[in-house]
Amino acid sequence: MSPTTTTTFAYEFDSESFKGKVSFPTGVFIDGQFSAGSDGSTIDVVNPSTGKVITSIAEGTAKDVDRAVAAAKRTFENTWGLKVPGAQRGKLLNRLADLLETHSDELAALEALDNGKTFLWAKAVDVHFSIETIRYYAGWADKIHGQVVETHERKLAYTRHEPIGVVGQIIPWNFPLLMFAWKLGPALATGNAIVLKPSEFTPLTALRACSLINEAGFPPGVVNVVTGYGHTAGQAISEHLGIDKVAFTGSTLVGRKIMEAAAKSNLKNVTLELGGKSPNIVLNDADLDLAVDWSAFGIYWNHGQCCCAGSRIFVQSGIYDEFLKRFTAKSKSIKLGDPFAKASDQGPQVSQIQFDRILDYINSGKQQGAKVHLGGERHGTKGYFIQPTIFTDTRPDMRIVQEEIFGPVCVVIKFEDEEDVLRQANDTLYGLAAAVFTQDITRGIQLAHKLQAGTVWINCVNSLHPNVPFGGYKQSGIGRELGEYALANYTNLKAVHVNLGERI
Repeated sequence: MSPTTTTTFAYEFDSESFKGKVSFPTGVFIDGQFSAGSDGSTIDVVNPSTGKVITSIAEGTAKDVDRAVAAAKRTFENTWGLKVPGAQRGKLLNRLADLLETHSDELAALEALDNGKTFLWAKAVDVHFSIETIRYYAGWADKIHGQVVETHERKLAYTRHEPIGVVGQIIPWNFPLLMFAWKLGPALATGNAIVLKPSEFTPLTALRACSLINEAGFPPGVVNVVTGYGHTAGQAISEHLGIDKVAFTGSTLVGRKIMEAAAKSNLKNVTLELGGKSPNIVLNDADLDLAVDWSAFGIYWNHGQCCCAGSRIFVQSGIYDEFLKRFTAKSKSIKLGDPFAKASDQGPQVSQIQFDRILDYINSGKQQGAKVHLGGERHGTKGYFIQPTIFTDTRPDMRIVQEEIFGPVCVVIKFEDEEDVLRQANDTLYGLAAAVFTQDITRGIQLAHKLQAGTVWINCVNSLHPNVPFGGYKQSGIGRELGEYALANYTNLKAVHVNLGERI
């Protein structure tokens, strides 16, 4: 296979949620064109609902990353970056958002197909939030301002926020399109060129979006997408001397490797959004129905494959039994099944690897003496479905209490007072998110200020907005996604001193 040829993914959806045909190239996307990978090899993409291969995509390698970096650098220097006014960059981002909206059903169907999330959630959250994010950063594109800094009358001093240049981005499989948007939005608004690697498990929406990027009118080479494995294409991005910044969302273990590779190469700027083991605290005075519904959403949304999932549920002793009773009933009501069926609440885990990893954690909980209060087994006989699972009678040192499971598995832990729960909640290497349920807003805010987490929700969980920053304390990451704060990840700050007549 020559490097200029590529294959096409053609598929006809025929479900109660979506009916329609899709067709788009599955090669690496470099300099505005699709092609096969340099080695001509491919990667199978599997439907997690059935365990069967959907299609094959090009396997990008370090050679393809080299090609992508060269294209990005050439474009940045000649037809992008500061050569394109912010207002024009904003127009292009708005066009992309409009195209994503036009194709929202198709994109939601692709997410359901290769990720396993339900079509209805994919459209309502993933696609909708992606569009909102792109539009939000379109609005920022012409508002990235420096400052005039007062020194003395014989000097003019001012600052500029300049694009870094070529940035590398590596996104995970749990929210494929949404993470694509979270990364592209601030990077493009600030004028950078991009080399992005999607997960090999869930590449379809990123590949489909590449055609929409062309259609929106972005210059070729502004966005380059190299599909491939983390240990090859991802590693090449992390250590490439032509990339001056890398952004990664994924596990803490891989984040460490990326940071190490960045340090050993050209000391490139690094932002990381990593794992979590979020505490969800329910106080005696909480609205129980509200707390139960949001707690279920906090752990079971996206099948528990969410970095900020509320997997450690701490319930105060006065309401523990009643909460557990209602939470169990809520968990039992969750319907597992075909992601395209309107009645389905939860689909399969993303892959055989993730399915096996979750079951290993469940088995470790059993072996270490925790009580399986609900679930704890696979669901059905095909695909990667796992029952909603509740553990009780745990100890703080158990793996299921300390480690990120990334599945529909939670522990429900009784506590006595605020000092007790704060000690337990903060006893983790993670610090991505936390939640507090109480009808005393003063008490809720006081607890929120004491929790060691980058996001704290009060009387809700997993509630995110494009204009509110998201990121972690401790080993949950470095830097922030979303909001104005994310723009700083993609600019270099320059101070300029102009002498207005001072002599020496």
